[in-house]
Amino acid sequence: MRADRKGEFFEIVHEPGAEVEIALLDVQPTDRHLLLLVREGKDKSKFLCGHDERHWFVAGIPETAPVGTVRQAKEALKPAEVLSAQAGKRLKAKARNRRKNAAFIRQGEWFFLPVPSFVVDEKLVLLNEPLRRGNGGKPHWTEFCYRTGGETVYVCSRHPNGITEAQYKAILGGSPKAKGWGWRTMRRNPGVYVRGRVRHADHATITLNGWHQVVMNTEGQSKAMRNVAFLD
Repeated sequence: MRADRKGEFFEIVHEPGAEVEIALLDVQPTDRHLLLLVREGKDKSKFLCGHDERHWFVAGIPETAPVGTVRQAKEALKPAEVLSAQAGKRLKAKARNRRKNAAFIRQGEWFFLPVPSFVVDEKLVLLNEPLRRGNGGKPHWTEFCYRTGGETVYVCSRHPNGITEAQYKAILGGSPKAKGWGWRTMRRNPGVYVRGRVRHADHATITLNGWHQVVMNTEGQSKAMRNVAFLD
């Protein structure tokens, strides 16, 4: 997806000589969403394209999901925790895709599931912590965050997705100036719980009353997303 003086738009390109077939599987004008199928040789990829709050987006659908409609694509993008939560609340079909319902609150690609009985060690609560999906995009900022488990990584502006301790020591050993890169220690793939305000430039700020489990949508499981770039 690109943005220029004329506004945001989708641009589909392919390598010269590649045999590519594009098909429109489903269009929902009122919802401003469509489902796209791209065939390149034996490979098939599906993309959900649409408008969410303030901007257009594209999300690759996991190849294992049997999807043929926009509604099915939206369900395929929900992780198991979200599907279980909405089933437990017995949400009707229309309520399942609202950004806020009895099972979760959604902001962009992140879902927040209420956990009323969750207890944390307040001394370990982090302030103004980012949520990153690992592709270098703009983070979502959380007012209060608590992380459990996961792998320790070292993060700076040059390595926003984090590197291991061994990689960190190798970089410091090879470049004395690297110590001044503004490193911070974080956890990769931990259990994440947040409360308070969650902010992002492309979305309305949400306020979470009480602790909520954080889970990301399933687009990261899609091989199709390796062919998607966001340009601004």
